[in-house]
Amino acid sequence: MNDQWHVQPAGALRGEIGVNGDKSVSHRALLIGSVCEGAVRVTGFGPSADTLATRDAMRSLGVRIDDLGDGELVVHGVGLRGLRAPAEPIDARNAGTLMRLLPGLLAGQPEGTFVLDGDESLRRRPMRRVAEPLARMGAAITTTDDRAPLTVVAGAPLAAIDYQPPVASAQVKSCLLLAGLAADGTTRVIEPITSRDHTERLLMAAGARIERFPGRVEVQRSERLVLDRIEVPGDISSAAFLIAAATLLPESHIFLRGIGINPGRTGMLTVLERMGARISVFDRRLTEAGEPIANIEVRAAELIATEIEPEIVPSLIDELPLLALLACCARGRTVVRGAEDLKAKESDRIASVAQALTACGARIESTSDGWKIRGVPARLRGGTIDPQGDHRIAMMGAIAGLHSEQGVRVTDPACIAVSFPGFREILAAAVAVRERE
Repeated sequence: MNDQWHVQPAGALRGEIGVNGDKSVSHRALLIGSVCEGAVRVTGFGPSADTLATRDAMRSLGVRIDDLGDGELVVHGVGLRGLRAPAEPIDARNAGTLMRLLPGLLAGQPEGTFVLDGDESLRRRPMRRVAEPLARMGAAITTTDDRAPLTVVAGAPLAAIDYQPPVASAQVKSCLLLAGLAADGTTRVIEPITSRDHTERLLMAAGARIERFPGRVEVQRSERLVLDRIEVPGDISSAAFLIAAATLLPESHIFLRGIGINPGRTGMLTVLERMGARISVFDRRLTEAGEPIANIEVRAAELIATEIEPEIVPSLIDELPLLALLACCARGRTVVRGAEDLKAKESDRIASVAQALTACGARIESTSDGWKIRGVPARLRGGTIDPQGDHRIAMMGAIAGLHSEQGVRVTDPACIAVSFPGFREILAAAVAVRERE
């Protein structure tokens, strides 16, 4: 029988809480560090199942990566054209970021046949969204009916293109920018709705010929990248679960230090401000690689409903399950639109979020591109949530359990390790047991 986690109702969340290193930046630190020239020291690396898949993938491509412990790595870069094809397929496991970004680097290698595969969940996720534009650049790339396994035969000359992804996607944009480092001409990615820009910031810090304009980003062919150090911020997508819990639970008061506040990732804070949350962001600064970070203070608050429009969705796509939970406990009717891309995550998150929260007593209806939610400013009843292998649904279920009357049983919570190992222990240390009435 699968492990189960019974999350009991809690009284409050208190104290200073640390979170893991940002998953998105950790992936990119390994990918870009691997094609720099010389050693790159990475601090604050977040070792999750996904990021360790990227570490192991780059090692299989001939990159030496020393793990010094406590989130510190040394990546011995092999240069932009120095990756070598392994004898076996590259196993991306469940890491969608790895599967979609790495082909951009592989297409620019001088030779080799590279096969990328993943687990059952990753094999269900669409890959044509990166394969098609790479093919337009001249890459020899094939998918298996729009899914993994994906094969890249390196050595074909690449030419720059102008490309507008049909859906705002940092993964697609990043893949094309990485391929653009080896393409003749200026590669332009057009973004009417801006997505997170971790890749651009790291490439700029490493000396790539990259420029950003309103609505587009451009990169020219580069011959070398050099970086001394990459500081990985705390993961705001992980911090979001603690922010949600502290907002919901009366008398909560927490501090989160060194959290990444990349503008492409802070949509949840914007929406929570509309809803009446009590959140302060202070001590802002930039890391050496250009990532903005800050400390965040959160106090409990009563929430009101809002509308989440398509334009803001890319900046909170990972936090939408949590915002759905918060909306269920807010006063009034919340509508979420423009979130179709949730259907292509580890699960169909539009359906699975509605199913999970309905099972706990919430009033939520799924639509083709989001939800309609009738919020009630009270604790949920509680119940059982099957995350269907989706780490964010499992963690959302845990926060629902804290703010419930009867608790929530999360089945098979092991999937949480995909992004936030230690989440259970961190939550247990921060919550106060609720006094029964």
